[in-house]
Parts: sequence; C-alpha cells; structure tokens
Amino acid sequence: MSHHAIPCPDRHLLVPTSAASTSLRMFLVTGLTLVTMVIEIGAGWLSGSVALLADGIHMGTHAAAIGGAYLAHTFARRHAADVSFSFGTGKVEALAAFGSTVLLALAALGMVVEAVERLVAPQPIRAGEALVVAVMGLAVNLASAWLLAYGGREHPHNHHGDSHSGGNHHHGHSHDLNLRAAYFHVIADSLTSVLAILALVAAATAGAVWLDPLVAFVGAAVVLRWSYGLARESSAVLLDREAPLSTRHAVERAIEADGTSEVTDLHIWPIAPGRYALVAALVASRPVTPAEIKARLPRDLALFHPVIEVNQQ
Repeated sequence: MSHHAIPCPDRHLLVPTSAASTSLRMFLVTGLTLVTMVIEIGAGWLSGSVALLADGIHMGTHAAAIGGAYLAHTFARRHAADVSFSFGTGKVEALAAFGSTVLLALAALGMVVEAVERLVAPQPIRAGEALVVAVMGLAVNLASAWLLAYGGREHPHNHHGDSHSGGNHHHGHSHDLNLRAAYFHVIADSLTSVLAILALVAAATAGAVWLDPLVAFVGAAVVLRWSYGLARESSAVLLDREAPLSTRHAVERAIEADGTSEVTDLHIWPIAPGRYALVAALVASRPVTPAEIKARLPRDLALFHPVIEVNQQ
C-alpha cells in the first residue's frame, strides 16, 4: 500500500472577495448614514413620529454595522498576504457580516418596543415636518444602495494558482457576505423610510395616527427575516460547516470517474464566503497519483488547498 498527499505550495490562498474601491464606497455610505441618522432622530423626536424616530435609530445601528464592514474589509485587504492566516483573511468579512446581522436584529426589536409604546399611548404627529425629513432619508438610502451595488459588481481576485475555480468568477460578489450585509442594512433603511413616509402621509391626510406604529411592526418583521438569512450564511463560514451535499456529490463523482477509485473520507468546508478547502482520502485499485486526482476536481466549485491521500489496494 502506498500513501501520497499533495499539499498547497502556499499558505495564503485568497484575497478578500471585494474589490479595493469597495472600501471607499463603504466609507462614504457610513458618513451619509451617520448624518442622516442625526437629522432623522432629531426630527422624529420633535415631530412625535415613532416611524421616523425608529428609522433614525435604525440608521444608527446600520452606520455602526457598515462602519464595521468597512474596517473588516480594510483589515482583510491589508493582511491578505500575511502567512499567519493559514487560509487567508476571508473569514474576517464573514465575521463582520455576522455582527451586522446581530445589529439588524437588535434594531428591529427596538422598533417593535417603540411601536408598542406608541400603540398603548398614542401621541400627536407633526406629519408635515417629519415627511420632509423622511423623504430626504429615503433619497440618502437609495444613493447609498447605488454606491454599494456598484462596488459589488467588481470581480474578486485570486492571487494563487492552487484554486480549482479556473477562470470562472461566478463566486464573486454574490458570495461577499460583508458587502451583502452592508447592502441589506441600506435596503432595510430604505424600507423603513418608505413605510415612514406612508404612515406620515396617512396621518397628515386622514388623521390615521395608529398607522405610524403599525408600519414599524411591518418593517421590523422584514428586517428580522433578512437578518436570519444572513446570519445562517455567515455562521456557516465561521463554524466550518460542511459544503452542501451537491458540492460533495460533484467532488465524489469526479474523483471516482475512472471506476477504479473510491472515496473513503471527504471533508469540504468554507474558508471564505463561496470558497472551500478540501481534504480527501481514497482507495485506488490501479496506480494513480494525487496530482491526477487533483486534476479531476470540478473547476467551477472554487476549491482551494486540495489535500489528496491515495491508498493503493
């Protein structure tokens, strides 16, 4: 019986999945959000609109989250060539994305608490003044969403040839959880701004003050749903959750394609959003090298650092 293993020649595999210019866009969005937050909280407090106040508080948590995303992205790029990070710095951005989901959930719960208080003890709303600020907030949110979406269309860069993703970059921005978290924060803000505008219009035209806290409930429910989905994705990266069964089956079929090799042990786990490391052991009835097995791996699955162990029967 012979035993072979093929390690990666370089411990550093990945640079962060976002392009360099995304840092500047995140920085600009953070500044815009902070300014709008101060204006909306002040206007909501003075006008008595809980929807506008909730939107302002919501923007405050989002400013912190997007600022954290900016810092994580900057750190990840700065240390991308640091060999002390065995699999690169991809998980730094996943960590920031998970932190963003926590802030999203807390913001939603805060909106629910404030809405309940206003339902129990309704207060008059100065809808005219609040409406102007709400429209301004929506405009800022849409501009911020455009900035982040524009940055997200840029492709990631892999500095090493030990990937089996070939020339396919379809795992690019769609798997950048950090950027997606920031984008979700802005979209959530846009949603709450729209709901606040609807509530203020109803209060100004029909005296429907009760609609103000009601729309806060709706916005909170949507934000919680987004938060849950993003938390599942980012935690899967942080906890080294096994790759989907479809990915495992594709790898097994590729390795066993010659009919003389059988996979006996296989581990595929994320080292960054949309990027996987692989360790496989197999038994072969004819002589085969780890390099041959490695060449069989699917080139569209973004597999990095494949370690192959071959046992001859």
